[in-house]
Amino acid sequence: MPTLHRHEEEKFFVNAEGRKESVPSIHDPPTKELSVVVPSYNEEDRLPLMMDEALDYLEKRQKRDPSFTYEVIVVDDGSKDQTTKVAMKYCKKYGSDKVRVLSLVKNRGKGGAVRMGVFSSRGKKILMADADGATKFADIEKVEEENVRLSNSSLICIPVQNQMAISCGSRAHLEKDSIAKRSYFRTLLMYGFHFLVWFLCVKEIRDTQCGFKLLTREAASRTFSTLHIERWAFDVELLYIAQCLRIPIAEVAVNWTEIEGSKLVPFWSWLQMGRDLLFIRLRYMTGAWQLE
Repeated sequence: MPTLHRHEEEKFFVNAEGRKESVPSIHDPPTKELSVVVPSYNEEDRLPLMMDEALDYLEKRQKRDPSFTYEVIVVDDGSKDQTTKVAMKYCKKYGSDKVRVLSLVKNRGKGGAVRMGVFSSRGKKILMADADGATKFADIEKVEEENVRLSNSSLICIPVQNQMAISCGSRAHLEKDSIAKRSYFRTLLMYGFHFLVWFLCVKEIRDTQCGFKLLTREAASRTFSTLHIERWAFDVELLYIAQCLRIPIAEVAVNWTEIEGSKLVPFWSWLQMGRDLLFIRLRYMTGAWQLE
């Protein structure tokens, strides 16, 4: 089982008044309806667009329904630019009860950053959302509807313990258009990665890499407590764990636009992900990695 190591400085966040406060724990009872975890690495340019759209939606929703409460957790994954400074402007504007910034001492990778945010969240439901704002934030309503259906549907044969469910935003319906815009080499890499995901790990979900996933608190706690991969392929291990634990998973089509500035390096990132997929399969098969 993996252990979550926090540096001493990562056990606190700085509030809107500039004082340090201890971060909460995923094992505490929830006090918010929704937590939004935003992993960010050198995102000073792209983060404002995403935050503006997300907070505009969340504030309007709260005005319509005062019982709806939320928090946005920006996890600065050891950035070398002004990501933390940019995020702190939103903390000061909306207050640290609604916007919190966790600054990691060193870069852990996207999966590591998301896990730190999830483990510091207070929501009954936890949404992973990329800092580039490629997915329209209002699509959370479609993802939420599917999450509720998974939690409550009597059609699911496997009993749902503590309302566990994961609904994943998906770009699979946009695949034909994206192929037309990509080079043959990138298309080949994409198909190769999709085949490895299907063959080795996850057969139910066509688009495992869309960074827009909603988890119930119990599902987040169970899956992220077991997560080992901290880089790009962490989504695949997350869904593999969910499959093994028989947590209901569904895929929901979302509006998505490619935003310039991706940290994904086509060849080397795919190579690293391919290696991680093999590690996931082999290490769980041999018992080197184990589930609770």
